Amino acid sequence: MAEKLGIHPSSCHRWILGEHGDSSVAVWSGVNVAGVSLQELNPEMRTDNDSENWKEVPKLVVESAYEVVKLKGYINWATGLSVADLIESMLKNLSRIHPVSMMVKGMYGIENEVFLSLPCVLNAQGLTSAIKQKLKDEEIAQLKKSTDTLWDIQKDLKDL
Repeated sequence: MAEKLGIHPSSCHRWILGEHGDSSVAVWSGVNVAGVSLQELNPEMRTDNDSENWKEVPKLVVESAYEVVKLKGYINWATGLSVADLIESMLKNLSRIHPVSMMVKGMYGIENEVFLSLPCVLNAQGLTSAIKQKLKDEEIAQLKKSTDTLWDIQKDLKDL
């Protein structure tokens, strides 16, 4: 996103929800730069007339992990840096918002006991609250589909 816009990544605000993989959900309705919706900056975004091809960005995010594994054979540095960032927020009581897995039953109409990544506040008490983003119907449907994908795998594990 930052590369496409030619600005520093810290100035781009976006969230990917759900599982880490093929059924992750890009929250396009919340993507913004300096509080301005990306949709306002590019009304053709994610349409057939989008010359910048924004609808490919979530696919590139998912594929990037596979690409790192293909090239290096592992992704342990990325995982380690992410864990260090989470721990820093807790040890220093920073109350920063991170995407972390939590039980989502009851949120967004999800009925199964599934864990997905959502934006959550982390501080010295651990995960203190989830930020319930206002999602469009399409995004909620994608999130539910992601939970269904995970539930289909998880339900068989309960009996083991």
